[in-house]
Amino acid sequence: MRKLSADVVVIGGGSTGAGVVRDLAMRGYRAILLDRADLAQGTSGRFHGLLHSGGRYVVADPGSGAECASENAIVTRIQAHAVERTGGLFIVGPEDDPGFGDKFLAGAAEAKMPVEEITPGQALALEPRIHPGLKRAFRVQDGTIDGWQIVWSAVASARQYGAQILPYTKVTAIERDGQSVKGVLAQDLKTGEELAIECGFLLNCAGPWAGQVAALAGCHPVEVVPGRGVMVAMSHRLVNMVVNRCAKPADGDIIVPDHTVCIIGTTDIKVDDPDHLEIPRREVQQLLDAGESLVPGFRQARAVHAWAGARPLIKDDRVASSDTRHMSRGMSIMDHQDRDGLSGMLTIGGGKFTTYRLMAEHIVDAMEDKLGSHHPCRTAQEACPGQEDAHNYQITHRLAERETDRLSDQTICECELLGRRQFVDLLTEFPHATLDDLRRQSRLGMGPCQGGFCSARAAGLAFAEGKIDIERATGLLRLFLANRWIGLWPILHGDQVRQTVLDDWILQGILDVDHLPAQTQEVV
Repeated sequence: MRKLSADVVVIGGGSTGAGVVRDLAMRGYRAILLDRADLAQGTSGRFHGLLHSGGRYVVADPGSGAECASENAIVTRIQAHAVERTGGLFIVGPEDDPGFGDKFLAGAAEAKMPVEEITPGQALALEPRIHPGLKRAFRVQDGTIDGWQIVWSAVASARQYGAQILPYTKVTAIERDGQSVKGVLAQDLKTGEELAIECGFLLNCAGPWAGQVAALAGCHPVEVVPGRGVMVAMSHRLVNMVVNRCAKPADGDIIVPDHTVCIIGTTDIKVDDPDHLEIPRREVQQLLDAGESLVPGFRQARAVHAWAGARPLIKDDRVASSDTRHMSRGMSIMDHQDRDGLSGMLTIGGGKFTTYRLMAEHIVDAMEDKLGSHHPCRTAQEACPGQEDAHNYQITHRLAERETDRLSDQTICECELLGRRQFVDLLTEFPHATLDDLRRQSRLGMGPCQGGFCSARAAGLAFAEGKIDIERATGLLRLFLANRWIGLWPILHGDQVRQTVLDDWILQGILDVDHLPAQTQEVV
C-alpha cells in the first residue's frame, strides 16, 4: 500500500473539485484531488456547454442570476481559450406571455446583469433562423464553454502550485480518529494499487455522489437530489448565439452553439441513482418538438447524439421532492461538525458550472474559518494555463491549425479535424487512457459519423505506435463504440439511421470487430 499525506483531500474531479484544488494549492495548502473516473467525466462533462449570463435565473432565483452574471466575466478572462463569446438572446415567442419580459428586465436590474431589449427585427437580423413571430427580444452576455478544457486548465494550474491530481482513484473508506477525519483509503482503478492518504481536512465535492461519499464517513444522509437532464446535439450550428425562451423554465427552452454543433436542452427529472441515467425516446421527442418554438424546422435538422447528466441539487423544502425543475440552483455548504459531530469535513452541493470558481472560493473560505487561518483567494485574478495569448475560443481555430499541416500530418477524424500528431502526443501523455478519455481531450468521434470512421483508425494507430497491444486495442475500440451507441439509439432517424448503418457495415461487415483478438477480460 502506497502512503501519501496532504493538508486537504478533495473528492470529486468535476468543475467544483478542480476549482477547489486550484484554490487550495494557490493558498499554500498541500492538496490531493481524487476521482473514481476521468476528470469531468460526470456532471461537468454532461451538460449543454452554457456559460450563463444569469438570465435563466433572474426571475425565479435572482441570487443565482447575480452570481452567474459576475462569474461569467471572470471565467471568460481567466480561461479564455475554453470560452466562446457567442452572446445570447432571450425571445418571447408567439405563444409566450409578453409580460414575462417585464419581469425579466426587473430581475436583470436586481441581479446587475447586463441586458438590452432589441426589436424583433434586430433579433432576426442577428439570428435569421429564430421564430419570425417573436414578440420581444433581449440581448444578454451568454457564452459557451468546453467543460473538459475548463477542468483541465484548472487542475493544470493546481499542479503548478504543487497539488496532486489522481483520476481513476476510488475512495473506499474515510478514516476517523474519534470525531475527526484523519485520512482516506483509495484504490487506483487502472493499476489496482491501494493508497492510504493522511490528511487534516476533507472537502466533499462529489456532486450527485456527495451523499455516497458522506456515507463513507458515517455521516447522516446528505440530501442531494439528482436531477436528470437529457440533451441532444444537432449536426451543425442552427444558431450562432445562445437562444433562450423568455418564459417560465421548461423542457427544451434553450439552444446552445457549442464547437461545430448546437445543443438543445434540457429535461429535468428526479432520479434515485446518478450512475444510471436513462435517455428516454419520449424526452428526446419533447426536446425536438420544443426546438420548433425557437427555430422553425428544427425537427428536420440531423440529430447526432443524445446524453444525460445529473444535477447535484440540494433538497429544497419550498418545492416537492420530485420537482427538480424548480429547486434552487444556489450553492450550499454542509459543515459535518455541526451536522454530524465530525470535524474536518465539509460538503458542497448545488450551484452551476458557471459559478464553479466562486463555489470553490466559498468552501475553502469556510474551511479556513474552521481552521482559524486566512489566506486571500487569488483565483479570480490569475489566469489558468492554456490561454497565454488571452484569445477566446473561435470555432475556426482547428481549421486554421490544420491549414498549416494538412499536407504533412494525416487527418484521423475528419469531423473534428483531429490530426495524427496531436493524437499520438495525447497517447504519449496519457499511456493508460481509453479512447473515451482521449475523446474528451480531442473530440475524437464527436462529429456526424460518431466514430464510424475514426475509431478504428485511432485504435490501429495506438497499436502501430507501440502504445498498446492488439488485444487492448480491440477492447478499447469495442468500449468506445458501445459508449457511442448509448447516445445514438434514442435519436435514430433520417440521415443518422443511414450513417449508423454505414458505420455498422464498416465495423462489422469489413472489420468484423466482434471477432478480432481481444483481452480475456473486456475493457470496462
